[in-house]
Amino acid sequence: MNDDERTHPSKVADDRASLTSFLDYQRATLALKCAGLTSEQLKQKAIPTSGLTLLGLVRHVASVERSWFRWIMNVEDVKMPWPGKIDGTFAEFQVEDADVGEAFAVWREECARARAVTSSFNSLDDTVDFRGETISLRYVLTHMIEEYARHNGHADLLREAIDETVGE
Repeated sequence: MNDDERTHPSKVADDRASLTSFLDYQRATLALKCAGLTSEQLKQKAIPTSGLTLLGLVRHVASVERSWFRWIMNVEDVKMPWPGKIDGTFAEFQVEDADVGEAFAVWREECARARAVTSSFNSLDDTVDFRGETISLRYVLTHMIEEYARHNGHADLLREAIDETVGE
């Protein structure tokens, strides 16, 4: 995927179309940052003291997608794709022995499921109750855009450290 293959959000859209298209754009940006890299490169750390890798980010957002859309918004009884913490570190970031194909397949599936869950709500203002909190679809979509945008900043730096590729 190159920069021109991403679908840019419309500059004139209703709230729902705007939020969902911005989220899909952020998802496509992470895919772009990972495109064309080997398994070893996807597992490469930018600095030795950080566990942050592109593959770790993919696994992390797959977990976040599952948590917000399926577990919270759709009230599904789902397990996270990777265990919680191992030795004090979130398991999704421990990628030394991780299967790259599996990680991307899980992520793509979670994105597809998230789109289906989003489509099942009539309004952005529809809510669910989760552990004593009322949460709207609008909040979740906005939060997910923020989540991806933050991690795409990390992905920019990781990709540049790997092969000096820069860009949006």
